[in-house]
Amino acid sequence: MMRWYAAPVPQGLPVRQVYGYLFDGEGRVLLQDDLGRFNLPGGKPEPGEEDYHTILARESLEESQVAIGRTAYLGYVRVEDPGEEPYAQVRLAGLLDEFLERAPDESTGRTYRRLMTSLDRAPGLLQWGEHGTAQAETAAVVAAASLGVELAGTDAKAEYVD
Repeated sequence: MMRWYAAPVPQGLPVRQVYGYLFDGEGRVLLQDDLGRFNLPGGKPEPGEEDYHTILARESLEESQVAIGRTAYLGYVRVEDPGEEPYAQVRLAGLLDEFLERAPDESTGRTYRRLMTSLDRAPGLLQWGEHGTAQAETAAVVAAASLGVELAGTDAKAEYVD
């Protein structure tokens, strides 16, 4: 079971993943395309990493070959899988600084395509259901208020960046 909370991660709930809604100068968000399966850039903290921005910056560079600027905290998804202890997946909003040359992800060996699309299209592509829609709604508010992002409209051009 997965549930969205636009709140700080409770003490004692381990953070196993950090992902980001990363916005370009046109107010579009970056989605990773892994052969038609979409995800946000991000991943697992390495030993000793606790700063969410640092984790997202490293993972975004490794997976999507993008450099990021400022970020803002959005909340977390509480994940409860049968037979496992609950854990958190943190979400941030961030600004894209630079697209670098695409390369294989060090941990998977796969090279992901980079789709820039409007935030309102993201929940449907991510297929995360209600908690995905709630995350995107929080991302819209926080990105505008904290990062100064003017969101792209539904008619914004979706395009792959090579």
